[in-house]
Amino acid sequence: MRLLPLTAVIALVVLPGSAASAAGTPVPAAGAQGFTITDPRIKESSGLAASRIHPGVYWTHNDSDDGPYVYAVDSATGRTVARVTLSGIGTPRDVEAISLGPDGQLYVGDIGDNRNGTWDHVWIYRFPEPKQLADATVKAEQFTVRYEDGARNAEALMVHPVTGRVYVASKSEDKGGLYEGPERLSATGTNVFRRVADLPWVTDGAFSPDGTRLTLRGYFFARTYPWKAGRPEGEGERVDAPWQGQAESVTYSADGSTLMFGSEGESSRVVAVPVNPAAAASGAPAKPGSGPGSGPGSTPPAAAGPGPAGQGGGSFTKGAAVLAVGTALVLGAKRLLRRRPRDS
Repeated sequence: MRLLPLTAVIALVVLPGSAASAAGTPVPAAGAQGFTITDPRIKESSGLAASRIHPGVYWTHNDSDDGPYVYAVDSATGRTVARVTLSGIGTPRDVEAISLGPDGQLYVGDIGDNRNGTWDHVWIYRFPEPKQLADATVKAEQFTVRYEDGARNAEALMVHPVTGRVYVASKSEDKGGLYEGPERLSATGTNVFRRVADLPWVTDGAFSPDGTRLTLRGYFFARTYPWKAGRPEGEGERVDAPWQGQAESVTYSADGSTLMFGSEGESSRVVAVPVNPAAAASGAPAKPGSGPGSGPGSTPPAAAGPGPAGQGGGSFTKGAAVLAVGTALVLGAKRLLRRRPRDS
């Protein structure tokens, strides 16, 4: 999804000193490093997934209006080292997310809905991660997806790295949801995703490589939740995500030591943020005041996440009032210049 430059102004005015502030972007001392996507064809990078067989390579894709393409970008140089063309599928409508499953296959979420939740189905595409990095055409499987409680706009798709189950986080200015797919996707029937938790406004998400944590990001926040019994637990831990005016993507580095935050735009920057060692070791959030960006002068969490496992009791903290105002202003600006919806 394209955002107006006005969002940067609104966020900096409405959310000074927030977790998405422009100042003090953390730089990891070790592990994965940030990079700039240099390919002029990638103007709307809307998802990221770290390769497991090609060290330092990240898979990405454009938002809508590009085609059935997925790009492999070398983080050492920022250059595209492969463009994969998907065959055997229909015309992509609004591709928003990408994730790598434990089966070694890449899952591409054509799950955006420019009609704000009126398409009665969306799609997921799946193909094996190429062993050789070169431009190629591959045959992909196409899965039809519906939500049990009706159509939804969504931008986040996450494949659990242990179970292989696919999850989608819907995007709503009121209250989004986390949706769980069937144990195995079917290419011949409709895959019904059921709501298992409430979420704040989410633009992307990613599981840690060991599957014990789920990190979600929005325009103005990022949080990491313990993943237990197939659900995110509690309010999670705030992550010092960088301010990115078109904050659209997040993934873990292959070794799980770093979170990589990306955005749309030409020559967009992917920013590396180290994972909190305490949370990484325990699979649970650190105690208050011990996480990244905690302590004097830090900002309280902008939004709370899901409630206790299995209850879906998402709620907003007091700080979310400010977030809600900022989001409302952004939405108002976007709706004034919303691009014309594409037909299915």
